[in-house]
Amino acid sequence: MEQKKILIITYYWPPAGGPGVQRWLKFAKYLPEFGWNPVIYTPENPSYPLLDESLLKDIPQNLEIIKTKIWEPYQLAEKLNKSNKKFKAGQFDVGKNQSWKSKLSIWVRGNFFIPDARVFWVKPSVKFLEQYLKENKIDVVVTSGPPHSLHMIGLGLKKKFPTLKWIADFRDPWTEISYYKHLKLTKGSDRKHRQLESTVFKTADITLATSYTDAENFRKSGANAVCITNGFDESDASVPTDVADEKKQKTFTLSYIGVLEQLRNPENLWKVLDELVKENQEFADNFTLKFAGRVDDKILQSIESSNLKNHILNLGYISHDRAVEEMANSNLLLITNFPNESSRGIIPGKIFEYLATGKQIISFGPDAADVSKILTKTGAGKHFGYEDSKTVKDFILEKYEIWKKGNLLENTQDIEQFSRKNLTKKLAEILS
Repeated sequence: MEQKKILIITYYWPPAGGPGVQRWLKFAKYLPEFGWNPVIYTPENPSYPLLDESLLKDIPQNLEIIKTKIWEPYQLAEKLNKSNKKFKAGQFDVGKNQSWKSKLSIWVRGNFFIPDARVFWVKPSVKFLEQYLKENKIDVVVTSGPPHSLHMIGLGLKKKFPTLKWIADFRDPWTEISYYKHLKLTKGSDRKHRQLESTVFKTADITLATSYTDAENFRKSGANAVCITNGFDESDASVPTDVADEKKQKTFTLSYIGVLEQLRNPENLWKVLDELVKENQEFADNFTLKFAGRVDDKILQSIESSNLKNHILNLGYISHDRAVEEMANSNLLLITNFPNESSRGIIPGKIFEYLATGKQIISFGPDAADVSKILTKTGAGKHFGYEDSKTVKDFILEKYEIWKKGNLLENTQDIEQFSRKNLTKKLAEILS
């Protein structure tokens, strides 16, 4: 049977690092097993905030990859504000940490570059891909955002080819993302963002969401939305099977793996841990707080000025392979979300790799979050609000006491549904 072809338009592609690249990298890896031949369209000269060469090994052999040049204004932004490495990663200072340069760069970002600073790639891409589609048979086109500019490419191609099947994949929401309200938008800019988002929802044949709540919200906005979460790749996962692994841990280690910015900073957790090492000498003698990834400088400075200073192990940014190892070499794994209710549908991609390790997870975010549903269903940990303190302390101490006895067992209840291969099977069924 002849395989159908799917054109995947994605900004993030190896050697880009971080969770954004892995979704369609893994889909591309497994789609051929389900009758679909992927073609990748990605920038030739992107401005990636993170690099991870280890992800190159996941690119399937003989995969067709098309590249064209992109112009991005980030060099301009970084001259304006030296700290703007955060800027191109979708992060920025907030509240009292904002300098006037930060405020200006955020205002420019939100009002001059709509939907985002990759917008200058839209017209050249539509022109290039129009010719490509005339010369090559493509059954489905996928645009993956953020950056949501890529959905503008999908809109442009849909206008040129009205019968073309188009899937708009939203790894994160557009106007409902927590940082949207911090973009200092004028009324006109806000209106334009919302109009473009609505047009994408109503024009795409299918809108993919990465969470149950996002899919529900997209449907309310007129989208034909389906949820396919992110997941873990069994070939990446390092799942410990011997309880003796717990005894090999010299300290009780709570780890955060990934990027942690100010908007998702669990200050109540740091306060609880500070109290624990101050009040409980035995806990202090056995505790390590490990970071692997990029943690905002302001967050680190705050933690390092507390009683936790001598308990921190900061590995900095590491490869994805190494990150999986560090997850497995932990006892508690931390995940954080934006605190406001509109973010309850965000499911950070790392939770699935956390699940694959079998380790216990401590999560922070809004009430009734999709993350909480997953943790409850799998028995893999507990979700807390940003105001919780006593319940957080009790949870940590409970896990610490179990760890001391060497009985902090793995939890792998019903996690197969989140394997990348099974998720790709679900995608293939939708495509068909």
